[in-house]
Amino acid sequence: MTKEITHDVEALEVEAEKILEEARTRANQILLEAREEAKKILSSQLPLDEVKTECDNIINKARAEADEKTKDSEKKAAEIGINADKKVKELTELMVNIVTGKS
Repeated sequence: MTKEITHDVEALEVEAEKILEEARTRANQILLEAREEAKKILSSQLPLDEVKTECDNIINKARAEADEKTKDSEKKAAEIGINADKKVKELTELMVNIVTGKS
């Protein structure tokens, strides 16, 4: 029973880390795409002020999207941790009740 609890908690932790890593990877990908788009714009024949404004807009949009995805992933990871703590508490209480004969 204890091994199952430990395994469940470890599985939840792994899932939380996976979600965070996916968010980081996606955020980095968004920023890379924004940089590439900015390079394309800068290499075009557009007036510099217009290019700079567009570049800033793309980067700001990418950062906002990356931040939002990171926050969502952190929230999901926190929820997984909270649920794991609740499960551990419930299983601990169940084991205590079984041992003390209160089940």
